[in-house]
Amino acid sequence: MPISASSRLRLNFFARSMGALDRLSARFHRGANIAPHLATGMRGEEAAYFHLRRLGYILVARRWHSPKQPGDIDLIGWDGEWLCFIEVKTRSSRAVEPAEAAVDADKRATLRRMAREYLRLLEDAATTPSRFDVVSVYFEPNQQPEIEVFRGAFDWK
Repeated sequence: MPISASSRLRLNFFARSMGALDRLSARFHRGANIAPHLATGMRGEEAAYFHLRRLGYILVARRWHSPKQPGDIDLIGWDGEWLCFIEVKTRSSRAVEPAEAAVDADKRATLRRMAREYLRLLEDAATTPSRFDVVSVYFEPNQQPEIEVFRGAFDWK
């Protein structure tokens, strides 16, 4: 379900404000201890978060992890009646392989294991339809981020 025009304006303002704060932080060397590829990944998750919100997703968790399982889920949210476990892949170039190709068999197994752990926490998990989405984010120099959402990118098997 798309969001209202006023909600979209507020969301756009918030996204621009977060971007400005990120640029200020970088200017004053905050977060200088973060590896560049991790910083790129964090930017991608933030861009994906706002993009999904604009599409009407209701996001309920970011970087969710369980003390019982190694790994994390980048984003968890509702797309209508669907509970979505979302993996975000970010690239600074399209030169190599598509970002979504990085969600290989091992990563899918980790996401499935983590999603099962999350569902154990829900009272009505047995009747909750769920799926795995992948979001590819590209930060090409001097361009707006390109974002593509793959709904139901893989299944539970």
